[in-house]
Formats: sequence, structure tokens, C-alpha cells
Amino acid sequence: MQLALPGRPHLTYCTNIHAGESWAEVQTALARYLPGVKQQISPESSMGVGLRLSALAADDLSTPAALGAFKRFLADGDLYVFTVNAFPYGNFHGTRVKEQVYAPDWRTRERLRFTNQVADLLADLAPDGMTASISTVPGAFKAEVQGQADVERISEGFVRAAAHLHEIAHATGRTIVLAIEPEPACFLETTDEAIRFFQDHLFSGATCALFSRLTGVGAAQAESCLRRHIGLCFDVCHSAVVFEETGPTLEAVRAAGITIAKLQLSAALSAEGDASHFERLLGRFDDGIYLHQTVQRREGRLTRHTDLPDAFLAAQRGEAGGEWRVHCHVPVFVEHFDALGSTQQNLREALALCRVQEVSPHLEVETYTWGVLPDGLKSPEVVGDIVRELQWVRTELGA
Repeated sequence: MQLALPGRPHLTYCTNIHAGESWAEVQTALARYLPGVKQQISPESSMGVGLRLSALAADDLSTPAALGAFKRFLADGDLYVFTVNAFPYGNFHGTRVKEQVYAPDWRTRERLRFTNQVADLLADLAPDGMTASISTVPGAFKAEVQGQADVERISEGFVRAAAHLHEIAHATGRTIVLAIEPEPACFLETTDEAIRFFQDHLFSGATCALFSRLTGVGAAQAESCLRRHIGLCFDVCHSAVVFEETGPTLEAVRAAGITIAKLQLSAALSAEGDASHFERLLGRFDDGIYLHQTVQRREGRLTRHTDLPDAFLAAQRGEAGGEWRVHCHVPVFVEHFDALGSTQQNLREALALCRVQEVSPHLEVETYTWGVLPDGLKSPEVVGDIVRELQWVRTELGA
């Protein structure tokens, strides 16, 4: 739905909340849940859809029959797709995901092929005149990036994707932005790292020259084209986990001339206390499915752990104390539960900025962990959880 705020952003939720890897499974989930959400959150106006596609689902949807049927479903339901989550390539629910969520990464042709296919689908699905976005992996899992050659391969992959988006724009008039999503324990972990990567690599002379060769665009226009088609997906949870200050961080992105193509509205877990307190409270969130990167701030120093078990071991060694933040997307409307907290305040600060200035054209709630969250954090029916999150966001925005 479009909101009466500066820039008139579109608000939705990401359908990665719903399990499904094949298009048939995704379609079944959308038909089951979207009408109920729309009826409660946007009964009188069109509602946007934040679509999540795996590589398998993208292949299935690319057939004319499947794409035509989906477009009719959207039209009949007064729905529109303006953003796609193309971050997870494969399975995302019900099985161990962990670091495999980043594979294949941007060093590979498979990631480029998948992203280009999603872009082709989005060019056909998004409403006329609307800029669309695709969120994607922040290069690779950090441990996989071994040197400059890997960095150059990642950069080349992004530039080749931007060249494909430029071709789509030239052929259809449709602008699509690739939204790179920094995440803890990844090649691009912090917003500062992302800004430096954009400045030193994506907008450098070498990548501009490559873009010119791929597209035929003159060297003088190459950088502006790259800036048009590559931006950031700013996930508020990810930013909070690494203890970034939301307002100054968003301002730094703006000052660097980098587009925030999508603002993902999410909150992380927060805990304070000694070793026994820490593990007792957070152990129930160690679900064995998702990677829960954990960052500890003690006496102004940050200590990073790739997953909760690593953090538990550190706490058992007597390295507890301070505040611990955990990459676990908890309901945005929850500020405290039991003795735990969330980083909801970071999200409130981001939404407060949206009330007074254009931060991003796309706002997407992304709480995908309902299936593994404790019962006390969710309602019996997922539609109620989705609606409650969207209503909380709208209240915070005053929209």
C-alpha cells in the first residue's frame, strides 16, 4: 500500500514468512494468506506484495502459463508486486539453513543468472511507472572471501547484474534497483563497509569501464547508471546487531549518494547479564535452522560471534557482561518479553525519519522466524501476526 508520507513509500511484508520453495507451494501460500491480510490492512486500496522467490520458484514462474495465472491472481485480488526478496537461493524453511543461505554467492554465475531471471519476472509484474527492487546477498559469507580476486569477482557480478537491469530499463522503461543487504558475518557486514565498497569498487573507474563495455553507455554516464541500478537494502535488525546508530547511519548512506532501495523493518534480540542468565534466556532461540550472529558490546568494545553456540561458549569462559544482540528477527511490536529485550528503538528511529523525509521508496516488514519463535511471541494464526506488525508500523509512521 502507498503511504501519505514524504516520497509516498510503499509498505508491505515479505512473504518469506510463508514456507514454500517451488512456485506451486509459494502460490498456494499466497492464495491462503494474502487475501486475509489485505482485508484487514488495506480493504479499500491496492496492497503491495513483497514476493520471495527461490531459484526453483523463479524457474517455475518463468513459464508463460504460470506468469499469466499469477498476474490474474494479483489483478483479481487488487494486489501488486513491487519488490522481490532474492536473497535465499534455495530452501529457507524447515531445514538447516545457516551459512548456506548465502550460497551460491556473488562470485558465481548461478547467483547472477538467478538474479537476472528474477529481474525479468519483476519487469513484467511491477506496475507501470513504479521503481522496483530486488534484495540480495551482501556478496558472500565473510569466511568465504579469501582475497582480492574474490572481491573483484563479487564486484563484477554486481556490475553485470546492473548491466542487465539497464537493458531492462532501455527495453521496457522499467527501473529496477538491485538492493544489496549488509548482514553480520558477511563480506559486507556493516553500513560503513558497504559505503566503502560502493565507493572503492562499484563506482570505481574499473567497474564503470566494465559497465560501459557491457552496455555501450559512455564512460561519463556509467557511474550514474550504476548508482541508478545498485543500492542498499537497509535491514534495521542487521544494523542494530552491529550496534550502529540508526539516524547517523542512514544519513551517512544519503551523504554518500547511495540509494536505499528497500528499508527492511525488523528488530533483533537483546540481552544483558552474566553467563547463566545469557544462555538460559537465549538458548530457546538456538533453533538449528537459521544463523544467529551475535555481537557483544562491553566497555565500548565489540566482540563478534558467528552463531549463538559460539557466543554461549564465550559466556561460559567468563566473557559475558555488557549487552548482547542476536540476529533473530523478532516481532516488531515487541519491546520486552520475559527478561529479554529487542532493538525496537532502532526501528522506531528509522520510522521517525520516514515521517519527515524520504528514506526509501520501499518499506518491508521482515519477521520470517514465526515458525521457530516461542509460542508466547506469536498468535495462533499467522495472518493475525502479520496484520499486527503492519498496524504497529503504520501507527509509528502516523500513516
